[in-house]
Amino acid sequence: MLKYRILSALVLVPLVVLGVLRLDSGGFALMAAVAVMLGAWEWGPLVPLRSLPARAGFVVAALAAVMLTWAFAQNEWLVNLVLWSAMGGWLLALFWITAPALGREETRFHAAFKLFLGIAVLVSTWLALVVLHSRPDDGPYWVLYLLFLIWFADSGAYFAGRQWGKTKLAPQVSPGKTWEGVMGALTVCAVFAFGFGRYIGLQGAMLASFTLVSLVTVLFSIAGDLLESLLKRHHGVKDSGTLIPGHGGVLDRIDSLLAAAPVFAFGLRWIEVRWVTL
Repeated sequence: MLKYRILSALVLVPLVVLGVLRLDSGGFALMAAVAVMLGAWEWGPLVPLRSLPARAGFVVAALAAVMLTWAFAQNEWLVNLVLWSAMGGWLLALFWITAPALGREETRFHAAFKLFLGIAVLVSTWLALVVLHSRPDDGPYWVLYLLFLIWFADSGAYFAGRQWGKTKLAPQVSPGKTWEGVMGALTVCAVFAFGFGRYIGLQGAMLASFTLVSLVTVLFSIAGDLLESLLKRHHGVKDSGTLIPGHGGVLDRIDSLLAAAPVFAFGLRWIEVRWVTL
């Protein structure tokens, strides 16, 4: 399993980095939309949608939502509304994670809620990534920074959890995660964010604000991971899919990004940070 994880990472990471850096805004939006469609396909069993036509219909609905959002992506009012709504939605998700029994029953109301949740989460993530990538101050590098921030958080949490993990974070949702792992993720990412902030020329209050935004992003990325774990636990699913050898499905790889992208995009707009040295 570890061999497949390493081989998959060696193939996928360079492709993602190359796509982020080389594609123009339209090409990147299309690449992100493909990831959203794959995520929508894997979201179906978490509702659960058991028939292929139902899952395909959900993918089409997600694509339609992305296309509608793309048509108004230059509207600042819409972008701010989506980012604000995503922030509020993820705060509610934090409450849901503390009460994992909510929504477990397979009722029409719960299915409708999870369908709406899937569209909202996937589309807001797509919009946040497109907004970041299209920033005039080296937007692709902001997307790359976000991805590396999440990867560092995952690595810090993994190694700190293995070494010192004792206190369970959310045992009914994801028994393997610990508070020590969270602290490991925050420590690694604090160093990374501070160092990166200094590299791009930030100082004083701006550097402190940027580091804070990065750490809040990390905390929400953990919430994204936990939310997907909660939905999988509701329906007895170990992985969201099998597309990526050793890693499960697409959702298993982007679950942290689902929460992190809107939060980070919102945070950068809030502190109005600008790329200085590159």
